Amino acid sequence: MTAFTLTSPDIAAGSSIDPSFEFDSFGCTGKNQSPVLRWSGAPVGTKSFAVHVYDPDAPTGSGFWHWYVIDLPPTATELPANAGAQGGAHLPQGARQIRNDYGSYAWGGMCPPPGDKPHRYIFTVHALSVARIDVPDDAPAALTGFMVNANTLAKASFTATYGR
Repeated sequence: MTAFTLTSPDIAAGSSIDPSFEFDSFGCTGKNQSPVLRWSGAPVGTKSFAVHVYDPDAPTGSGFWHWYVIDLPPTATELPANAGAQGGAHLPQGARQIRNDYGSYAWGGMCPPPGDKPHRYIFTVHALSVARIDVPDDAPAALTGFMVNANTLAKASFTATYGR
């Protein structure tokens, strides 16, 4: 059995994230474009994928969802650079972006408070037992996460850090 893995040629596991992926507001000046993400080894029976990026260190009391994509087809093995652009033009047909904690349906780059210890950003792909996650388009990330986790066959993650 092949291990289910998630990698990025743009962000190595355990590394510091390049400032180009930083948000472009709230005092941050990055390009606000999502990195390339690639996965392999999904289990037999995978009917779709979900991908998310989460910062557990955000000073919110509940972390911060930077990106959430659901309903990726079972044939998908990667998301290209800037797949998280507003409007979803760079996503596979049928995939949906859930509202992130910035309030947009897109990639929301890193933007930790200045002077904070570097935050951890957890990139995760879920192989799902359903073709579509049954949430409305305006569902919050927490509800989406509940439904994704309830239908997960396997998941793969890596963590990288960013501070400013």
